[in-house]
Amino acid sequence: WLSGAATPERASIALESAWRQLVREDDKLVLLFTPPFDKSRRNPGYIKGYPPGVRENGGQYTHGSLWLAMAMARKGDGDRAARLLRLMNPIEQTKESENVWRYRVEPYVVTADVYHLQGRVGQGGWSWYTGSAAWMYRVWLEEILGFRLEGERLQLDPVIPGWWDGFTLTYRYGEAAYSIEVQNPDHVERGVHSIEMDGRLLEDGIVLLKSDPVKHRVRLVLGEESS
Repeated sequence: WLSGAATPERASIALESAWRQLVREDDKLVLLFTPPFDKSRRNPGYIKGYPPGVRENGGQYTHGSLWLAMAMARKGDGDRAARLLRLMNPIEQTKESENVWRYRVEPYVVTADVYHLQGRVGQGGWSWYTGSAAWMYRVWLEEILGFRLEGERLQLDPVIPGWWDGFTLTYRYGEAAYSIEVQNPDHVERGVHSIEMDGRLLEDGIVLLKSDPVKHRVRLVLGEESS
């Protein structure tokens, strides 16, 4: 879905297959692939050097697993995109004391990998040494909250779980502060009905940023596009 190489129909089939095969909600894991390499005759490379279910060899390799959440968001499936991100959130891994001992790494750091190895399912791998943290931040901010910044142009296009009532965020641009409120009265996952700044409707949906010492108020309502 991310590359645009497949038709929407085939991309949807691929995403559904990935959800069924790779997402293990009971174990709070999003696997890179399955089954892992073990005793195969052909050598896939260095990943076979890891035990089955560890790191790239069929474990949760967070860097790649986050792209599944990104693809779900691009498809417009805000519910499953957010569910995937919560599965990979270390805080969600360590809510109960028994899970803290299972996870075994810092509950405030995104790990490069989480094991799917028998006897060590859910144990975190490398922490403090992964670009996954930046990817997780970007997927939450840009794909779920829909905060897309290009120079002085800000576009908002959220893809959120339908049960969310909305959300708020504040963005500082130079001396200015932009207080953004997103409302979801119809409990949809995607679709901008209207967006206004300081009480003025933005016809093109683009917020033009200015570094003035002013607090601007941006209000976006999700729903069907207004005609």
